Amino acid sequence: MNDVQGTAPVNTAIFAKRVKLMGTEAAFGFGSRILQVEKADQERVIRCNLGQPDFPLPEHISEAIVDAVRAGKTTYCDPQGLPELRAALAQKIAEDRGLADIDPERVVVFPGARPSIGFAQQSYCERGDEIIYPTPGYPLYESYIPYVGAKPVPIHLQEEHGFSLTVEELEPLISDHTKLIYLNFPSNPTGGVASREQLEALAELILEKTPPNVRVYSDEAYEAIVFDGQDHCSIASVPGMEERTIIASAVSKTYSWTGGRVGWAVYPTVQDAKVHRNLNINYFASIPPYNQIATRVALESGKSGPAIAQMTAAFERRRDQVISNLNAIEGVRCQNPKGAFYVFPNIGGVVENLGVQQAFDTLSEETRLNSSPATLFQLFLLYRYHVATMDRRSFGMLDSEGQHFLRLSIATGAADLAEAVTRIEAAASDAEGFHAFIHSGVQMTLE
Repeated sequence: MNDVQGTAPVNTAIFAKRVKLMGTEAAFGFGSRILQVEKADQERVIRCNLGQPDFPLPEHISEAIVDAVRAGKTTYCDPQGLPELRAALAQKIAEDRGLADIDPERVVVFPGARPSIGFAQQSYCERGDEIIYPTPGYPLYESYIPYVGAKPVPIHLQEEHGFSLTVEELEPLISDHTKLIYLNFPSNPTGGVASREQLEALAELILEKTPPNVRVYSDEAYEAIVFDGQDHCSIASVPGMEERTIIASAVSKTYSWTGGRVGWAVYPTVQDAKVHRNLNINYFASIPPYNQIATRVALESGKSGPAIAQMTAAFERRRDQVISNLNAIEGVRCQNPKGAFYVFPNIGGVVENLGVQQAFDTLSEETRLNSSPATLFQLFLLYRYHVATMDRRSFGMLDSEGQHFLRLSIATGAADLAEAVTRIEAAASDAEGFHAFIHSGVQMTLE
């Protein structure tokens, strides 16, 4: 018989503690709730939740994929990205941003834009280093930070400033512990855009207040989707900033190719790029060469420009339609986004008119910690009006309390958008329906 006295306690936990520290992107998880509603009600939900263009992949790009597959381009390849694609990216990025020649060895190709977001934190930040990022903003900026042990320092983008960014907002957040600064223009979820003058002022501050080892991650995934005759500007174009800036983008939005999973980053030095190449090796081995070959076609073909222009013009028309109709709803006000394909209405008046805050306050503490008044209205729209949107806390949870916004993607058809806004208007005045919904037993969180 074994003597078990003094035996060390057995660790029965399945997962490492750090797993719980990683956040996620709620827009993807929300899809299962949409499917549940459609199955239960036997009615289609209008999807304004995902940032996925409703335009087809341009034919010349899809043909290039097929041709490459048929040619046998289906094997491992350079984990940094095909040399010919990196050369094409280096040339186009330099031309578009008015930069001198970019060494293709500074370019790394990833499976989409997401890996380089987290890899930047893994590569540059030690435990306790500070990471500055915009909120509301793309959720993965925030979700990685606890996982790597860094300290989150959110920049609270202000509605009254068009969700852009000023020097006055950034300067107090920079400290001796700052190691990484995320910028995102045009912005997801707000559609905010920074002018050349704003970027020059931000660059001057960064160059003055931070040492050369601080990196700026410039997320430019929506670079081609700007409205009102504007041109996209990159902070890397400001003198002195190319040596500090990671320029990141992808095929997903520009070419309506979310399933292609080709993204890239231009790093300040070849040394930076080689570190991220090694991460690619460890996580992915290499990116499918057939998609990389087609990406080069997308970059270089004369057919790409007209396809992008047609899509962007459609988004601009939808923006004008949706903004006008949203602002006609009592309790809603909405800024006019200058880029991307989202609108970000303030629903504070609806929250007040329907008594959403009071309903929220009656929920359990655990539910309140994982929800918000905007979340309740988001779920009400889904379950009772069959419109899918995203709440404010899905774009940065830290300090998001009291901010009552929704994100609607306008990357869906004009007729669906018109119907969605009509349903939102009806929901915004349906106090009786909302209170019945609150007591319906539906889970009041997105998880």
